[in-house]
Amino acid sequence: MAEPGFWDDPAEAQKVVQALAASRNKIEGFQRLVDTHGDLYALWELGMEEGDESLEGEVAAGLRALEAELEKVHLEVLLSGKYDAHSAILTLHAGAGGTESQDWVQMLLRMYIRWAEDHGYQAEVLDALAGDEAGIKSATLSVRGPNAYGYLRSERGVHRLVRISPFDAASRRHTSFASVDVMPEVESEDEVDIRPEDLKIDTYRSGGAGGQHVNKTDSAVRITHLPTGIVVQCQNERSQHANRLTAMKILSAKLLELKRQQEEQEMAALRGVQQEIAWGSQIRSYVFHPYSLVKDHRTGVEVGNVHAVMDGLLDPFIAGFLQQQALGR
Repeated sequence: MAEPGFWDDPAEAQKVVQALAASRNKIEGFQRLVDTHGDLYALWELGMEEGDESLEGEVAAGLRALEAELEKVHLEVLLSGKYDAHSAILTLHAGAGGTESQDWVQMLLRMYIRWAEDHGYQAEVLDALAGDEAGIKSATLSVRGPNAYGYLRSERGVHRLVRISPFDAASRRHTSFASVDVMPEVESEDEVDIRPEDLKIDTYRSGGAGGQHVNKTDSAVRITHLPTGIVVQCQNERSQHANRLTAMKILSAKLLELKRQQEEQEMAALRGVQQEIAWGSQIRSYVFHPYSLVKDHRTGVEVGNVHAVMDGLLDPFIAGFLQQQALGR
């Protein structure tokens, strides 16, 4: 009897098919850029030969579009992490400050959803805990698509907001903080070992909107991973089974991220580098008043239009972060 062949393992075969598809897409994308450049060059030559200045605007617009596509390719080249190609799971938590920080979490959640939609990713809020008066205390967001984690891992850290508070009758300036954690979505059960005996699973009634079904059944699920103390929950799906599957996916991502952080800390110890991972280590400030500016404190990248950033303009910060990492800074 013949030994099992490589293609007899469906999981391994699927990985190879996905890798081939990804490689083919990269090659086809590069060829499209080459063809576009050739077409624009031919159009420019035609305009020069015939003295047709009306083609100048078309060539200029084409070059701007080509430059934007080249920038995307450049960022993809900078993605070299083990899990960069995976989808991403973001968790957001309000800091001290009550309603102010909870409103800030809601603003950040909207910002990431807008960025995801603008880049063709599928964004889904998996879980959200409403604030006492306004905003959101915590939220979990799934961003599905190639390289989502590679780009969004630049957002991990504390985000600081400075503005005139809409909740302050005296219109005073307030500073609010929110933390963002970013984890790669686990695509294979083999990547994280979760033993059933290490789990404590509780069910409860969902507290959010959802109609009579949500209010009358214990469809929400909370899972505690006993060895690490990590707690995840999901109440967004319509059934307990679906919520459990989603919660397990979040738990797997958290455990994978914990493993990644431990590996980083071990490497830092070997290098003699102290890496502070603390609530007070803000990575970016968003200033609405007395001026308009968003500044990344790690890279020095600044964007003056804070409203554009809140509408999803994160690419300058992502590019700065990836370029800095590529240079080993």
